[in-house]
Amino acid sequence: MIDAKNLTVRQIDALTEVANIGSGHAATSLSQLLGKKVMIRVPKLYAGQLEEVILKIADPNDVVASVLLYFLGDLTGRTLLIYPNEDAQELTRLLMPEGHENTIELQESLLKEVSNILSCAYMNALGELLGLLILPSVPGMIIDMVGAVLSSVIVEFGNEKDFIFCIETQFDFGDFNKPLSAYFLLLPDNSSLEIMLKKLNLI
Repeated sequence: MIDAKNLTVRQIDALTEVANIGSGHAATSLSQLLGKKVMIRVPKLYAGQLEEVILKIADPNDVVASVLLYFLGDLTGRTLLIYPNEDAQELTRLLMPEGHENTIELQESLLKEVSNILSCAYMNALGELLGLLILPSVPGMIIDMVGAVLSSVIVEFGNEKDFIFCIETQFDFGDFNKPLSAYFLLLPDNSSLEIMLKKLNLI
């Protein structure tokens, strides 16, 4: 069984390229939702233990919106999509239908729906590239400080020492709005990571 902590540079480079493709699919999906062009800045890939990676992307006291999904099929594991709170609010503002009252419930519903679409875009890109079937679960949402999200995720994922990949993506709308950041965390089961690397001819 492969040990995710001992990946080679070549293997990490290949997974980074997969991340680039997934981010491109996510940008296309977001563009279709908003009805406007969405570009992505070059994604960054972080890899390491769950707690280390989450604390690299945000301070423990920062408020974030996060959406958790399980995936099944030919690959199994979990994903977490995290937005800084300001970026989550801006994204829901862009998605808000005209004439609707801007309630917390509607904001959360919109964010959960767009997160489901973005997560599926990442996973579909991975599935298409590898020729595998990947099926997502119904999303669950947490809006809280990073420390509280980490605690909740550890309960769902396993423990803070689990090894994850994090894709930092910035969506650029080409106007006066600042790019919106989203962090897509992928925690494949070890057997699924081995399948991915075999499909990429890396083991």
